[in-house]
Amino acid sequence: MRLNELEIYLNQLLNVAHFCDYCPNGLQVEGKNQVRLLVSGVTASFDLLQAAVAAGADAVLVHHGYFWRGEDQCLISMKRRRIALLMAHDISLLAYHLPLDAHPELGNNAQLARKLGFIETARFGPQNIATHGTLPSQVSTLKDLRVNIERVLLRKPLVIGDDERLVRRIAWCTGAAQDYFDEAIRQGVDAFITGEISEQNVHAARESGVAFISAGHHATERYGVQALGEHICRKFGADHQFIDIDSPV
Repeated sequence: MRLNELEIYLNQLLNVAHFCDYCPNGLQVEGKNQVRLLVSGVTASFDLLQAAVAAGADAVLVHHGYFWRGEDQCLISMKRRRIALLMAHDISLLAYHLPLDAHPELGNNAQLARKLGFIETARFGPQNIATHGTLPSQVSTLKDLRVNIERVLLRKPLVIGDDERLVRRIAWCTGAAQDYFDEAIRQGVDAFITGEISEQNVHAARESGVAFISAGHHATERYGVQALGEHICRKFGADHQFIDIDSPV
């Protein structure tokens, strides 16, 4: 597939123009025109780029790319090293942040729900990225939910709440969406799941009675970019390889 064809398709599929984001979405570093092997990963770290070079990738597709708002624009140090590696091997970098979180089928929130068996009922929050819904069974306990999350994500979540609390309605938003917790409480849910937690979330959970589950930024966002890469493979007939560079956060 051609690189420009891939970028146009992804920008349309993920409705990039709809989002006001903290970084540019789409092609961030231009490499060779033809893409035969697409490597996907969560973050465009140097480790991921090295693995992509070793795999013979023509392009890398990530959720966390470069050029974030407020970031130093100079190509020095870590940023220079990363971009120099891409350019030395003529590898393109495509990155999709909020558009990938929000996509109703391939997005991080949709894919996390699929993995954990959640049933989506509605969206909320800025740009309707966060989601609320129900568990597959009518009633479960917080302990049941915690155990299932650990089993599926292979990471022990941090849970603020009573293990025996009954959970019927849940809200979730992958990554660093702890600022959505107050809105999730107003939605009337029993528990909120995201990747990270802030100090004030602990007190809000205790005082509201709504459980807060921090399941890991990386752990909750492994699945959207992987699903997107597999979709591209089916659509264009290119090869795809997901490479997971672990992160404890």
